[in-house]
Amino acid sequence: MHKSRLGDLVIDCEGGDIDDHASFWAGALGRTVEAKPKNPRYRRLEGKAGEMGILLQSVEHPSRVHLDIETDDPEKEVARLEKLGAKIVQRFEHWVVMEATSGHRFCVVDPQAPEFERSANIWES
Repeated sequence: MHKSRLGDLVIDCEGGDIDDHASFWAGALGRTVEAKPKNPRYRRLEGKAGEMGILLQSVEHPSRVHLDIETDDPEKEVARLEKLGAKIVQRFEHWVVMEATSGHRFCVVDPQAPEFERSANIWES
């Protein structure tokens, strides 16, 4: 058994200043930019309690938007998604980039949100 849930909506930003990009998206979406970023490549947009997480990421590939799926067992979640038809694109130390049957890319990541345990789906392995 393992758990997973829809995590963040991630806005990948190629080039430019991540703080400028974060200011734009915060204004556009009615959110605020986190006060003390934990990593210089990322900016979290904070909203109301219960809203979907939005994270900006500085990248070297063309700008796009992707979803993160949080899980307490990445190997089992990747295997479950492969059975549904997804393919592994690339493995990293802390996440796996996958591609859906529709061609959309998404990431499988460790739990990020405090409400993970309360809101995750439970899958029989």
